[in-house]
Amino acid sequence: MLFVPGSNAAWLSTVQVYGADYVMFDLEDSVAVREKDTARLLVREAIKSPIWRDTPVVVRVNGIDTPFFHDDLEAVVSAGAAIIRLPMVRDAQMIHDLDVEITLLEKKYGIPLGRTKILAAVESASGVVNAVPIATASPRMMGIALAAYDYVMDMHTTHDTAADESQLFFARAALLHAARVAKIHCYDVVYTDVNNTEGFLREVAVIKRLGFDGKSLVNPRQIEPLHNAFAPTQDEVERAQRVIAAAEEAEAEGHGVVSLDGKMIDAPIIAAARRTLRLARLSGVQR
Repeated sequence: MLFVPGSNAAWLSTVQVYGADYVMFDLEDSVAVREKDTARLLVREAIKSPIWRDTPVVVRVNGIDTPFFHDDLEAVVSAGAAIIRLPMVRDAQMIHDLDVEITLLEKKYGIPLGRTKILAAVESASGVVNAVPIATASPRMMGIALAAYDYVMDMHTTHDTAADESQLFFARAALLHAARVAKIHCYDVVYTDVNNTEGFLREVAVIKRLGFDGKSLVNPRQIEPLHNAFAPTQDEVERAQRVIAAAEEAEAEGHGVVSLDGKMIDAPIIAAARRTLRLARLSGVQR
């Protein structure tokens, strides 16, 4: 999920060439107060462009308690934004309130009810401890994301990309569990040192092992390394194919037990194999 400053007109019209899974137009932190109105207009027009037909557009609006929120939301929902990323989510009520606002706007502009999804950004201790209620607060919820800077400030610590980042472990685990309960996606923090590829890949390896679905990015150079790191290996793809083949064969023969290489294959393993093949297709490993 690649951040794009909403005030950067040139980037808004060209960023799709980098191949990010999601492009996120930002109206919040990357836009100066004096540029908020201009950025809102630029993003609204960018969303309408046919170049985004095949790439879901996410918009990070300003916080629900800011004077910019309502204008942001109306502009981007009416333009057809696929996903609204709400920053600084502390509790489920904020998601309920956003859901109500979106519903009113969908009705006003003739947009199919429920089409606009929500991505909640958790940036505080309150948000972390309320992760499950937040993740399950609305059927519009498609994901939950951790944002490190404000969170570590709230926790009286720091976000040091050169360290082991143990200060983020609890928050990452809490959001992951909430996402799995809600059956939505979970996205990790940005890695701001764009020239430190080794450190970036080390962090990506950590979140992949934990079970994250992706990561927020601040530079197009991070897209390909992230895709490559998350793509299954050929051995993993072949193993998954064998698991699915064994499961389908057992089902066709009416067997209740699936075995492969003399070992029993249960439902979680089959589900994991399907996830591997789905990720392989998305990554271009398997056509």
